[in-house]
Amino acid sequence: MTATEPATVRPPLPVKMVISGGFGVGKTTAVGAISEIEPLTTEAAITEVAAGVDDLTHTPLKTTTTVAMDFGCLTIDPTLKLYLFGTPGQERFGFMWDDIVEGAVGGLVIVDTRRLDDCYAAVDYFEHRGIPFAVAANAFDGKVEHTMEEIRWALDVTEGVPVVVFDARERGSVRDALLVVLELALARTGA
Repeated sequence: MTATEPATVRPPLPVKMVISGGFGVGKTTAVGAISEIEPLTTEAAITEVAAGVDDLTHTPLKTTTTVAMDFGCLTIDPTLKLYLFGTPGQERFGFMWDDIVEGAVGGLVIVDTRRLDDCYAAVDYFEHRGIPFAVAANAFDGKVEHTMEEIRWALDVTEGVPVVVFDARERGSVRDALLVVLELALARTGA
């Protein structure tokens, strides 16, 4: 290239990442906190019927729930852009996960340490499909109920699965958790 030729500007590489976990753990909140665009959400009001099915004990102020997916994006640098897809947390919407996860480089499984059993399905999903993932304990009220070692043991995840604490409301905290997943995915590809 000569000094008179314009530099070729390439668009950033699109990378798909999934944010999963149980009902009310902070998936929609995390996508909203980090997305550089107004996130697309498929929130619906929690009806009396759904309230009878979904456990609102730890989320009594929750009035809506994701019924399909959340979507947002984040440009990491001029060469890389993350496209974030949040899954619905209830088992009854699990049939959509295969379509949402298709083509993803990795996943972030968000857990509420007050109810770790709500995220077993998400952990199992990524393990059985061989998709790299990290576990992010959402610090509700600024704290987590268990140590990282206790969470790892309870979820029965290997040392190769990062377990971190984050706050789904804080942009920098969500970014750091997503970068853990991105680094894990890049390490797996040998890049």
